[in-house]
Amino acid sequence: MGPRVLLSGIDARGSGHSAGLAAACTITARLSREGGDLMSSLRPLTISIAAAAMSLSLACGGATPDGGQEAESPYAAHEVAPGEYDDYYGFSSGGHSGEVRIVGIPSMRVLKRIPVWNIDPGSGWGITNESKAMMGGKWVGDTHHVQGSYVDGTYDGKWLFVNDKANNRLARIRIDIFEVDATVEIPHTQGTHGVFPQRAPTTEWVILNSEFRTPLVNDGSGDMLDASTYGGVHTIVDAERMEVVAQVQTEVNLDLAATDYSGRYSFATSYNSEGGATISEMLASDLDYLVVFSWDNIKAALANNDYRTVDGVPILDGTEGTGLTAYIPVPKNPHGVNVSPDGNYAVVSGKVSPTASVIDITMLDDVFAGNIEPRDAVVAEPEIGLGPLHTTFDGRGNAYTSLFIDSQEVKWNIQRAIDLQANPQEGETAVVDRLDIHYQVGHTMASMAETNEADGRYLISLNKISKDRFLNVGPLKPENDQLIDISGESMVLLKDESAYIEPHDIILVRRDIIEPHVVDRVRLEEHPEAVTQSSITRDGNRVTVRLTATAPVFGLQEVEVNEGDEVTFIVTNTDEIPDLAHGFAISNYNIQMVVGPFQTKSVTFTADKPGVYWIYCTNFCHALHLEMRLRFIVRPRS
Repeated sequence: MGPRVLLSGIDARGSGHSAGLAAACTITARLSREGGDLMSSLRPLTISIAAAAMSLSLACGGATPDGGQEAESPYAAHEVAPGEYDDYYGFSSGGHSGEVRIVGIPSMRVLKRIPVWNIDPGSGWGITNESKAMMGGKWVGDTHHVQGSYVDGTYDGKWLFVNDKANNRLARIRIDIFEVDATVEIPHTQGTHGVFPQRAPTTEWVILNSEFRTPLVNDGSGDMLDASTYGGVHTIVDAERMEVVAQVQTEVNLDLAATDYSGRYSFATSYNSEGGATISEMLASDLDYLVVFSWDNIKAALANNDYRTVDGVPILDGTEGTGLTAYIPVPKNPHGVNVSPDGNYAVVSGKVSPTASVIDITMLDDVFAGNIEPRDAVVAEPEIGLGPLHTTFDGRGNAYTSLFIDSQEVKWNIQRAIDLQANPQEGETAVVDRLDIHYQVGHTMASMAETNEADGRYLISLNKISKDRFLNVGPLKPENDQLIDISGESMVLLKDESAYIEPHDIILVRRDIIEPHVVDRVRLEEHPEAVTQSSITRDGNRVTVRLTATAPVFGLQEVEVNEGDEVTFIVTNTDEIPDLAHGFAISNYNIQMVVGPFQTKSVTFTADKPGVYWIYCTNFCHALHLEMRLRFIVRPRS
């Protein structure tokens, strides 16, 4: 009787409601698992019921209710098999984790987590002397935007740049080893948010925007409650020297950033044209600004010494009407600004307006010359949905905008939007397609979309809330990054991937651009203190231990110091084998780092605990890995 009850959810034609089909599939699975015992108990059942069970088995295996075969998962054609490589490197920010992540696309596998503004015992970042010098004593960071260096409008595979919104810094990452090699603090700013490199002809400048308006000289002098004395700052950094070149001061806040493809303009959205200090004040106006910066005029002002110097930094006046900037009115509380791959248009997402504003970059010369009004450069403003935040491109004339409130990606045609702005037609729209995502999308990015080689294959939707998409892991849940196929007319969701808090942006770079630059080991002489012969030297109470690490032994088996000594270990991995890294940890001394092939790293500490402490290799390197250690002996003062 049990099977008859479970099969009662299936109608006479063999098509079933989901509950009945699920129950029937359960019985089919039991038949398969339990074999003879269960089959013996079912002998009295009629042949027709057995036939029904057979058909249900087929249904559970992929048949559809109308008798057809269930379609293969759309991701199957894009899956990266074990041992195969992804087509793209994805470089993603880590938000308040302080890191940058490398993600393979389309597999969505996290390949590496690059520590930037965070302490990472896995590598020793924030523990080694070299990394401490670059972090400047600040162990908290908030990475938002990772950008690559350029040549002639596409990536050159040399550097990545990433901001720190919390402590107002910029870091540069060497792509050949995927480690930070330089940092710079950005003065006179708070909320250093938007960052973008010069795209042409090469990356000589990197620009950054300060989202939070503050007094330029923020030392507590003056009336700190008077928000009218606050301003924003557009910072220019020399990419090679990693030094601040100049800052352009504005009366408005400056949020996200972009540069054009000619090396003549940079952009900043401003959502607080009101100069407000509260959210109600910031929402008062229906129009805010896209602020455009003329590099030709900025360079001329610098050459003519037309600036004042504050804390050693040239400060240029970029307030409205000065000639260095153009303030283009756009609706409302704009967020992202992105430039189309053909270099013709900057698209600004309205955030509190259901629109995207299309600015014709070729008209900016006339704007700065005073031949047209700034608003005249807005050639389209299509209504696309609620909560537009960021826009990306497929290189075929289509834009894709993330809609936070609607939880959608919307595809729309730029030229169609321009045509409809010039000649409105009732019932017509520039929108081509919509795709529901899961849930509350923030940033979105298509493959190679921030270059003039956008290829329109994949789009990543970085969603702020995952809700019910993964196993429940408690109150603090993962983000949900979704992979979308945009190669056809309609968008197709391919895959969900959980992400640790909190990616803010990502760029997708072709493998052939990056891979030739990546090395398996650095040059031994890159570090001025590289060790080839282990030794111990003493200068007063300062002890320097130079130590080689070659699997499975350290170059010394014993190091003896006195309590209170300042001890520096300089460790060089002399193994040439790729992927053979050595760890270095000192028991009970809160020290751990990992040194890659031919790398050198150092740590300095005070030997304040007398006794015997083992130094050991933490990173598996050899069959005798556990035996790779040495004694660190600290003799008491007495």
